[in-house]
Amino acid sequence: MNSNRPTNLDLTTIELPLPAKASILHRISGIILFVAVAFMLCALGASLESAESFAELKAGFDNGLVKFITWGIVSALGYHLVAGIKHLLMDMGIGETKEGGRTGAMITLVAGVIVIVLAGVWVW
Repeated sequence: MNSNRPTNLDLTTIELPLPAKASILHRISGIILFVAVAFMLCALGASLESAESFAELKAGFDNGLVKFITWGIVSALGYHLVAGIKHLLMDMGIGETKEGGRTGAMITLVAGVIVIVLAGVWVW
């Protein structure tokens, strides 16, 4: 092995390309959804328990913090969906080049921002 290779261990100095940023955001949204499943299942269980528990759960959604968390979950779901569609298109051979990957990442980020804004409008 060549030990004269340059090493850069300071990750803050590395400028990632746009497709890498879109991919990292896709993974983060997946982790958020994985954690959110527990909360969503608890809410589903509470809503199906009785009419009173459903009314309490519905009243809880008037709280600003609950709305913010709901917006975060819906935003993660929306971005994950948009990035997942991009990955499915790439699996079909569309946008596999370097420039195609950059264009796909740009479209994914713009569509993700649109979905996040629409989720905010829907929740609030």
